[in-house]
Amino acid sequence: MEPGGGDGRAVPGVGHVRVDGGGRAHESRGEAEAWEHAYPADELMPLTCRGRIRGQEPSRGDVDDALGKFSLTLIDSLDTLVVLNKTKEFEDAVRKVLRDVNLDNDVVVSVFETNIRVLGGLLGGHSLAIMLKEKGEYMQWYNDELLQMAKQLGYKLLPAFNTTSGLPYPRINLKFGIRKPEARTGTETDTCTACAGTLILEFAALSRFTGATIFEEYARKALDFLWEKRQRSSNLVGVTINIHTGDWVRKDSGVGAGIDSYYEYLLKAYVLLGDDSFLERFNTHYDAIMRYISQPPLLLDVHIHKPMLNARTWMDALLAFFPGLQVLKGDIRPAIETHEMLYQVIKKHNFLPEAFTTDFRVHWAQHPLRPEFAESTYFLYKATGDPYYLEVGKTLIENLNKYARVPCGFAAMKDVRTGSHEDRMDSFFLAEMFKYLYLLFADKEDIIFDIEDYIFTTEAHLLPLWLSTTNQRVSKKNTTSEYTELDDSNFDWTCPNTQILFPNDPLYAQSIREPLKNVVDKSCPRGIIRVEESLRSGAKPPLRARDFMATNPEHLEILKKMGVSLIHLKDGRVQLVQHAIQAASSIDAEDGLRFMQEMIELSSQQQKEQQLPPRAVQIVSHPFFGRVVLTAGPAQFGPDLSKHKETRGFVASSKPYNGCSELTNPEAVMGKIALIQRGQCMFAEKARNIQNAGAIGGIVIDDNEGSSSDTAPLFQMAGDGKDTDDITIPMLFLFSKEGGIILDAIREYEEVEVLLSDKAKDRDPEMENEEQPSSENDSQSAEQIASRSQEIDLVDQESPEESSVNSHPEALSPVDTDSAASVSSSEQDSNPMENLETTSLDGECTDLDNQLQEQPETEEDSNPNVSWGKKAQPIDSILADWNEDIEAFEMMDKDEL
Repeated sequence: MEPGGGDGRAVPGVGHVRVDGGGRAHESRGEAEAWEHAYPADELMPLTCRGRIRGQEPSRGDVDDALGKFSLTLIDSLDTLVVLNKTKEFEDAVRKVLRDVNLDNDVVVSVFETNIRVLGGLLGGHSLAIMLKEKGEYMQWYNDELLQMAKQLGYKLLPAFNTTSGLPYPRINLKFGIRKPEARTGTETDTCTACAGTLILEFAALSRFTGATIFEEYARKALDFLWEKRQRSSNLVGVTINIHTGDWVRKDSGVGAGIDSYYEYLLKAYVLLGDDSFLERFNTHYDAIMRYISQPPLLLDVHIHKPMLNARTWMDALLAFFPGLQVLKGDIRPAIETHEMLYQVIKKHNFLPEAFTTDFRVHWAQHPLRPEFAESTYFLYKATGDPYYLEVGKTLIENLNKYARVPCGFAAMKDVRTGSHEDRMDSFFLAEMFKYLYLLFADKEDIIFDIEDYIFTTEAHLLPLWLSTTNQRVSKKNTTSEYTELDDSNFDWTCPNTQILFPNDPLYAQSIREPLKNVVDKSCPRGIIRVEESLRSGAKPPLRARDFMATNPEHLEILKKMGVSLIHLKDGRVQLVQHAIQAASSIDAEDGLRFMQEMIELSSQQQKEQQLPPRAVQIVSHPFFGRVVLTAGPAQFGPDLSKHKETRGFVASSKPYNGCSELTNPEAVMGKIALIQRGQCMFAEKARNIQNAGAIGGIVIDDNEGSSSDTAPLFQMAGDGKDTDDITIPMLFLFSKEGGIILDAIREYEEVEVLLSDKAKDRDPEMENEEQPSSENDSQSAEQIASRSQEIDLVDQESPEESSVNSHPEALSPVDTDSAASVSSSEQDSNPMENLETTSLDGECTDLDNQLQEQPETEEDSNPNVSWGKKAQPIDSILADWNEDIEAFEMMDKDEL
């Protein structure tokens, strides 16, 4: 509020969401625009000012499973209107829902998303509708119509639970249910833990409101099964589980994507339903989380069978909800610590990246305007009364207005580093973000009902606490004997009433935050002492980091003498670890330390090099004629395609295919663009070898089968630490899927011509008219090859043994801060020529990008909203997508990609 109004809190406006000095809330322009431009579509597309209707826009894979042609954003934001004191607009919105929304559409939707957003939205709207009706001014005509819609939807979701385990299928057809031919679903075998464990609040509320106990019974059965399947020695659960056998498919465990709201609903089910068994289960899990996953201020995934071993070196943005849950739990100190760490990341990038590494670098650059951090900020302010959290909220609002505000709403960030937008505004932005930010700054008199009488669902929908004493007819399983006695006095503090838990003492929270306020900036000071200076007083090590080759036996022997060992991980990556006690002598140990310091410096130098935008590989020969444009990674050596003329030529595979030695087929690549496979030597060495054979350019194809620019962030190929001015041909990098398109084209047509450029060029219509496909089969094959560019292949799930960042020997990636003692996969078989990572026990700072300037590859299976795959599209759709790709490349400079 403006100074002088209420308690003197000030808040800038989000669009037209602001609170004036009189304590009155102004209407959200974001919400108004969603209705103005998008209704009755499910979501607003804020860049193009239209609605997103499933089937009318290009498929985004699993993300679209939230869309059911049921006016998703309208339903999801119903109770937000009441919180904002827009009761007249709420009444109009309810009438729109009753008049226009159809729940009987022939569309496959996510059970999880439909439950939390639509069923939860209807129940939240019903809860506040009956509250307003009781007050006697609004909604006097209301006769439980939203509740009847919720009940109808609940029955439509019930067939998903028809499994032997009681865990629901991840998707269901709203019209045809499961496993019918026309349903187009029901063949799935896996679901995420959160997907199966985030049902109890909405389903139990539906049972308590209607008296139909079947909903609560089904949700309880799913929770019971997950509890039974926890890993008994660690009391942790995995990310994905087989819904038929109950076997864990992904055995890594954390508090972020795939598991998050399972823990949230155990605690909140206790609060809403008054069932002590839920609290006992939560406390058991919480003890395991704080024992294994919590590494203050970080929250790192571990293996459920080896909980002392980290499963990854990055965190996803969904874990930002956890400090808020810890407030509800009553464990305030770690909540403050983790929240402060997340805030420092936000101050560095303006938004919380979808994933970031343990040294706070961007891992996944997207930000779909997620509300979890705002949620935790609200609960921490409620718990501590510290005005610092109002400043945090102010920063969030200012960043939204400055970076995400567009003419028709708020657009998700495609890349927090460049500020580029995505034509997307998810329904949760209005359902959660607006709600929490408003409540953060609102005084009690600003809200027309007592918010303390309700509990927030994971989608921030409001369910009344009086449901705990209503229609309690569900039999409860006696599981008391299953809980182990936990020595944790903090469990005594579990209580939702934060006013009793925490005195209104801002200094308490400040004392916890203070040591962490520079945790991001100081995680790796950039002013690393140059290795040459550090070596002035001593002898140079026998092996320099820039000369090291993982394939050289002599180098490996030197490393062994220095106490530096190579650990081959199961997926082919290699980790460098230094154990000083294993060195041949104290002098050799010092040499090893210097070697590791050099490796740090070598990577640090590469980090400072300019980031280059993506490039294009365009297939211009028959029958493609420039319609296939592949996203390519640039090289930090050779001519810059943005400053030099593009290179056009036919492609030819080099022999040897890895290009790591003199080519045996120079006549085949002379005057052509050579295809080379990634791996076994430095990128610069490959470039020199094909250049010496007479190639006019080179394309390096990733050796990681299934990798794709659709799912993996772009990276650039680095040099070898030496002078690369002798490389005069352009080099580009293609992931496996894109490279496979060229290889398939060669197999089908033999002669394939491509264009290497900074962005796609307009195709030549005259050439297309002159050269017609020689046969119907040729045309059909072209479609098949091209359609591959529209598919997202299912990438193998991350190995449970994975704990390091992707890199390759072409570009060494030091240094992981984990203790070498935590590495337990050195005995596993792998290909020693692939990924390389280093670990040092000397305590050196490790905030270093690898020489590839590569962001770690995406794990599609870590987020339930990330696409697993797409079916091949019709050729007309493919051609439209190609045209979009061409336009995207033309706009690349403007978008600063």
